[in-house]
Amino acid sequence: MARQYATPLNSLILLARRGDKLQKLKSELLSKSKSVDILVADVTEFESLQQKIDSIGFVDMVILNAGISVGHTDGITPFKDFKKLYDVNLLANHAILEILLPKFESQKSGKIVFISSLSSLFSMPTAKAYSSSKRALNAYAEAIRYKYKKHNIKVINILPGFIKSELTDKNSFKMPFILTTQDGVKKIRYAIDKNKRIYAFPFRFYLIISVLNLLPHFLREKIVEFF
Repeated sequence: MARQYATPLNSLILLARRGDKLQKLKSELLSKSKSVDILVADVTEFESLQQKIDSIGFVDMVILNAGISVGHTDGITPFKDFKKLYDVNLLANHAILEILLPKFESQKSGKIVFISSLSSLFSMPTAKAYSSSKRALNAYAEAIRYKYKKHNIKVINILPGFIKSELTDKNSFKMPFILTTQDGVKKIRYAIDKNKRIYAFPFRFYLIISVLNLLPHFLREKIVEFF
């Protein structure tokens, strides 16, 4: 996404945990962008995170892309893993927006991009932590959209399927309709440019999930048990 927005008109602020990777990316994009700043931060260290976000100043768009998974398991997810997943996938978004939303409000403009997941629409028992965190994110994004629409703040919630990344590289199971990183990024960029309120892809995967959600509960349970 940073490469997508690396143009002479755009000032980029890149935030992640790994400073070496950020520095490498900054070196790559500096000649293509108006400016590139990096913030090394763990999004679960909320107090430090908010201080760094507060130091930024003017921002016209934020892409909230931090996310983790605890993998797929039939067992009970340990509480500390469950909590960490919610800290990253849900609470970090609010920690950032608590600082940015007043700025957007005073500017009378802004764009917030949430990265949710197709798994938020259909919960498999082996991914209960991840699916529920992303479903909660959907509800949060919807509420923010309603509240700040009058301030000309656009909220875009993107629900991707599987996209090749460090996250999916850990999966040992077959991932239907998996997209390359580049194709996934193109679709996300399209949704942002078109100001899509909700954008789910790939379409075939979304269609299958939508059909499953239309089925009676007992039939859905049979299908889940089969898989």
